[in-house]
Formats: sequence, C-alpha cells, structure tokens
Amino acid sequence: DGTPAVALGLLHKYHYNYNYCFRFVQQAAGNQYLHHLRTMNSMRSLFFLKRATSPSVSLGYTWKFSKSLSTLPSSVERLGGATSFPNEYPGQNYEFNWTLNADGVTPLKKSAFRITKPLELKIAGLAPLTSTPLKVKSTASKNTMKEAGSDSLSFDDYDEITQRTKDLLSLSDNLYCPEGHMPGTSSTVRVITNSSTLAPKLLAYLDRAPKRESTGCSITAYALEDKSMDSFGAYAIEEVGEGEAVTSVAAVVCTGKNVKVEQIVAGLELSLEGLVEDEEARKKESEENAEE
Repeated sequence: DGTPAVALGLLHKYHYNYNYCFRFVQQAAGNQYLHHLRTMNSMRSLFFLKRATSPSVSLGYTWKFSKSLSTLPSSVERLGGATSFPNEYPGQNYEFNWTLNADGVTPLKKSAFRITKPLELKIAGLAPLTSTPLKVKSTASKNTMKEAGSDSLSFDDYDEITQRTKDLLSLSDNLYCPEGHMPGTSSTVRVITNSSTLAPKLLAYLDRAPKRESTGCSITAYALEDKSMDSFGAYAIEEVGEGEAVTSVAAVVCTGKNVKVEQIVAGLELSLEGLVEDEEARKKESEENAEE
C-alpha cells in the first residue's frame, strides 16, 4: 500500500525523474503498478499526485491508498507550500516545461526558454533586434501555406508531419519560445522553435503581452530547422471545449533546413483569420437560436 506514497516522495526528491521512479516501482511492487505511475505522469498535475496519496482515496484502480500524508517524508508534506523547485535555472523551469508538454513538446535537453520580452532573449543568450516592431510581408508566403483538412492536405498527413516535428523539437539542444499577442489584437501566440535566428524576429513581430502564468495560447506555432526535414508549411484550426465554453484554437507547423519568418507569420495570420471566422459563426448561431 505504501508503494504509491513512496513513489511520490521519490518524484519530489529526484526532481520528478519519472524514469527513476518507474524502476523503483517495478522492483518494489511489480509491473502492475507502472500503469498508475504513468497515469500520474500523464495527468501533469501535482494536485493529482497529492490527492492520490490522501487517506482512503480510491481512483477506481485495483488498489487504494491507505497511507496518511503524516507518514510520508517531510519533503512530501511540504509539497503543497512549495514556491520553487530544486535545480531550476534559466532554461529549466518545471511549470513552463509542463506547459510545453501539453503542447506536445518535451524539452529533453533541459533547455527551453520562455521569451516574452527582450531581457529574456538576453537570458537565453540571444540578441534582441534593435528595430521594433518588425514588419513582415507575408502575402507571397500565404500561397504556400496549406490548411489541414483541405484538398491539398489531409488531416492524417498533417498529424504525421506535426508529430515528427514535435519529436525533433523535443530532441533539440535548445528551445526558444517567443510569446505575445498577434499585432493589434489580444489573441495569444506561442512559437516553439529550435532556431536562435527566428526567435528574436518573432518576438519583435509580436505585440508584447502582460506576463501571466504559463498556459496554452490561442495559436501555437512549431518552427523546426532540421537538415532531415523537407520544406513544409501548414496550419490547422479546431474547436475545443463543450457547450457554451466551446472555442477555437490553431496550430502552425513550419519545417525545413532554413525556415523563413515570413512563412511562420503567414501561418499565424491565416490562423487568426480562421479563429475570427469561427467566433463570428458561433456568435451568429447563438443569436439565431435565441430568436427561435
């Protein structure tokens, strides 16, 4: 019964090194417990981990947690009050890493920089542009961008390339993640790229947004420079949520040996247009339903 509780203690002690904890659980209790630890990992929630070790809490599995938090190591008891994690440093921020993981990218090299202002570019070892905002002419590049689900690009093909892009970004030595608003709007954007050249340009293009907690954005762009990838540019728009909470989000994928900022901006602008169209369509539908 104590195996899940001790595993949680190890997660905290070893800075959430799940591979270490998998080995511990396997040796201590057998393979049947690995599924539950992986479930904790995939939930990406410290709240879930703490709740799982509360007295008499059942999660619908074949076993219950009967250990009280009072019997756990003191490091686990302090988990709820912790304000920072050990071994964090510029490029290694656990909260931001969880957010990237939700976007499908895991910074395996422990070097992922959230960049919302020029100072954070410098912290990442990059030089800000001296002339801002950056004006980008994207008209020509829009002709090369494909929309997922159209005649020119199936969802299956888009998903396959997108997953390959995320996997290679996860393996990159450094990730640079400019964030901000689309120019003249309040639509939030995050770009995840391994290019030290693109990051300053994209930060200069985006409007600066107020610093907030690391969460998902309306538009997420994946820009990968890799010799193994052909030149590719596409975007996809999907609805998320249920009932009145339905909203649309977009993703942009640009790959190649040398990705141009014009291509990324073209994808961002096309995505924004699609998000606005979706919002207007939902508003019109809501008004029509109210009249009936």
